[in-house]
Order: sequence, then C-alpha cells, then structure tokens
Amino acid sequence: MLTASDIVLGQGIATVGVESVAALSDITADAFRDDPFNSWLFGAFDPMKRTFSGLARHIYAPNGFCQILREDGEGRAAAMWLMPGDKADASLAGMVQTYWGLLASGGWGALMRGKAAGEAMAKHHPKEPHAYLFTVGVASAGRGRGLGRRLIQPVLDACDRTGTMAYLENSNPANRRFYNSLGFERVELFHPMPDSPPLEAMKRLPR
Repeated sequence: MLTASDIVLGQGIATVGVESVAALSDITADAFRDDPFNSWLFGAFDPMKRTFSGLARHIYAPNGFCQILREDGEGRAAAMWLMPGDKADASLAGMVQTYWGLLASGGWGALMRGKAAGEAMAKHHPKEPHAYLFTVGVASAGRGRGLGRRLIQPVLDACDRTGTMAYLENSNPANRRFYNSLGFERVELFHPMPDSPPLEAMKRLPR
C-alpha cells in the first residue's frame, strides 16, 4: 500500500507541513479563483482563501501529504493529498475555526453550501484504499508550463509502483482533459445542491 516514503519527489518539489499553511492556501486559492464550483460555493475570494487555509492547517498538513513546487524561491504550485489510511479528521476546535471563518467571511449561504459540498463528497468517496488528491493548483504566475503535472506525477508514479488507485473530484470541466491525460477517468457527476455546478468524481487505476 502506498505511503509517503514511496514517493520520489522531483527537482524543486518539497513536502511541507503546518509551517507552510499560508503558502498552501495562497497558491490554492489563487489557482481556484475562477473555478466554477468553488466560485459558487464560496461566493468571493476571501472565504475561499480562509477555508483552504483552515482545511490545510487542520486536516491536510498534519494528517496528509502536502507538496509545494518552488521556482526562484517562490511557490508556484501546490497539492494536498491524503494517502491510503490517512484520516480526514480534525479536532473539534479546528473545524469550528474553519467553519466560523467561512461563516464570518462568506455568510450563512456559504456555510450551508460548504456543508452540503462536504457531505456530498463524503457520500461519493470510494471505500477501497486510495490516494485522494484534494487539490492541485498552479498560481497565476506559473501557469501554462506544466507545473501541475510535474508536481503530482511523482505521486502517480508511486501509485503505479504500489498498485494504488487515485481519486479526485474535478470542479472545473476545463480540467477534464488534463486529468484524462494523467489516467483519471470519470466515475460520475454529482451536484451537492440542485443549483450547484457539478463535481466530477474521477478514478485512476494503477498502470
């Protein structure tokens, strides 16, 4: 079964923890600024950034596998994963802080949309062991140069070596071809709320 020790990182890529929450959330929010699903969910940039920061701080940095690709000392791309066996658990205080930040910055509607999205994602999540790619994003200054692929390919290579499935929810139809090129295929489309843009559940079987 895949573990973080199976992943051989490429040049300029580092694994990071809670000390890099600000960089993780800055890059991710910048990358998702115009994403249709996240624009619907959060309604504005500030609640998006605050929520990604809370999730990075309380779930993905302490429990999962987070990566940043840097060029000339600047973070250009970031990814947040859970490896097989990792738990998406946060302390009660951590989740209260995250939800309070969403409520304070996005209002009651954003909080309700966030709750619905989280419940729908959990419902459609595969039961078998897998590597879960929660987010991968490239900051505006680094786009168009293949940095997202360069960042996550080492994890996918390790999935192949260890026979591990990978899974994600694609929130932007424009990214489908990118994920298809990496071996991900659609499982289903689902709508957390009737008026929401769809999320595309995608699996990648080991090669």
